[in-house]
Amino acid sequence: MAMANFSFVSMAAQAPKESGISFQNKAATWDNAEQAKDVVDALNRESTVHYLNLDGNTLGVDAAKAIGEALKRHPEFRKALWKNLFTRRLKSEIPLALKHLGAGLIAAKAKLTVLDLSDNALGPNGMTGLEDFLRSPVCYSLQELYLNNCGLGPEGGCMLSKAMLDLHANAKAAGTPLQLRIFVAGRNRLENVGATAISKIFKTLQTLEEICMPQNSIYHKGVAALAEGLKLNPHLRVLNLNDNTLTCKGASEIAAVFEHTPHLREINFGDCIIKTDGAYLFAEALEQHHKQLEVLDLGFNEINHDGGLMLVTAVVNKPNLRLLNLDGNCFGQKGCELIIAEMEKTANPAALQPFEEDDSEDEAEKASDDEENSEEDDAETVEYGEDDYEQDGGDSKDYDPNDTTEEVDEEDDEYADENAAEDTAYVTTRAFNTMNINETTSAKSDDTIANAQNDNLNISAEDFVLGKEPCTLQQFGTLNGDNKLHKLMSVIDQFDNDNHLLLLVFTTLKCAHHSKSSKAALDLAVSLYKTTFEYAIKTKQEQRVLDYVLKQLCILRSEEPFKSPYDMTNCRYALREVISLSDFANDNIKNTLKVCLDQLDA
Repeated sequence: MAMANFSFVSMAAQAPKESGISFQNKAATWDNAEQAKDVVDALNRESTVHYLNLDGNTLGVDAAKAIGEALKRHPEFRKALWKNLFTRRLKSEIPLALKHLGAGLIAAKAKLTVLDLSDNALGPNGMTGLEDFLRSPVCYSLQELYLNNCGLGPEGGCMLSKAMLDLHANAKAAGTPLQLRIFVAGRNRLENVGATAISKIFKTLQTLEEICMPQNSIYHKGVAALAEGLKLNPHLRVLNLNDNTLTCKGASEIAAVFEHTPHLREINFGDCIIKTDGAYLFAEALEQHHKQLEVLDLGFNEINHDGGLMLVTAVVNKPNLRLLNLDGNCFGQKGCELIIAEMEKTANPAALQPFEEDDSEDEAEKASDDEENSEEDDAETVEYGEDDYEQDGGDSKDYDPNDTTEEVDEEDDEYADENAAEDTAYVTTRAFNTMNINETTSAKSDDTIANAQNDNLNISAEDFVLGKEPCTLQQFGTLNGDNKLHKLMSVIDQFDNDNHLLLLVFTTLKCAHHSKSSKAALDLAVSLYKTTFEYAIKTKQEQRVLDYVLKQLCILRSEEPFKSPYDMTNCRYALREVISLSDFANDNIKNTLKVCLDQLDA
């Protein structure tokens, strides 16, 4: 999967001479004033402190209060570098700690230019500790705001938008208009609701030069709202919406932005499923202008080689181009060769990044044939995501051990009812364990379950589902009942929550185990794969189930390695069969599984 590439303007470049204090990556635990004494002493000792870097430590409420008191004597303070500062803290601690730090700067009458709170599990709850601070005179001079991977969610995004709009109004009334240049809010699960709220910031400020919002589960309606705000920021230089679901509809909205943002240097819409039609729109919009373009990332977008050639043609007149990423699309070997040959004719052929994860030529042709129907497919997929706040674009593809999104658990969130199942998927700390089924109401004894793999050829549906090992092909052929799917689901449906899902996965694998040697087993495995991911979508656990299935298929590395009792070749074969079906799951799941399987063949 394509990685979300951030392009942050260097903070050091902004001021030739700065004096500050750094405790970066000390892994210190500051629970109280005594434990935070080194920070407080440093603040009291230094007469000039332009920045305080506390990244990579963990701060409690009392310690924050002591540091806030010390900050009161530093009106020259400019940069709050406080990312990754609340590891293992309760959600009730974070807003209080932020209020103490903010109160110190407000009392000092500092003029902040940089606020970095990335990699902190703020969520809507944490935003309550920032709202007053963001509206205060301290932030009238704010130029750079980093809130990457903060688990804001739709509600937190709305809270942030309201605070920033109030800040703009307050600063304007004070005669010091807000000049925010950099806005970074990736990996926040903002979705369409949050993105629409954030778009109001862009519409109002009109000063943005860099906007990075990757992995936020934003669909084309949210993208359309953002586009309206982007058009009003003519000085935009960096635009990164990597790993959101634009589809061709969203690509059309963004393509219309480009004529209003002539100074763009970096454009990143990798992993956005813009498809070939979207590539055509981007190419047409970029071809005649944007002579300063340096980076164009459109990898992993299901673009065929015609679309790739159009994009190469669009960058021929871009003398500063240093990176063109088209990897992971549907070019096929011949298509890649054509694109490379065409790129050789440009002034900077080395800008084209290597092709490492492209689909086969047959798949590329299939993608081209399917392009005519792409709008219908997009509409179906996007409609589901918008109505149900589906959110698996983000974290899904690039695992980050510091990802804070799982820590957000707001009981009072107005979206709690719709997102209850999804929150569970993120909040839970106990992942599925191989063959570990909790105690249930099933009347079967452990001995009976353990005997499911005996030599009895008349194996029952219950024995088949609850047994731990794959049955023989002969046993499968005599599985009790003609309608095997109905029989198996009648057993699985007796269980709920994780147990239901766990049994779905392993029953699927047991059938897939024989998929190459039995058409009946293959058909049953395909039906069960479909049922598994339909359940994942229904309960909003897409990424959780994707990760678990990929681990069971030995495609995704597990923290606890195991040897599967199932034939991986057969299980993957059945999976390839099901992802080729038009009615299987959605584009996000299909794309993830397809790329992972293709990596094995590379």
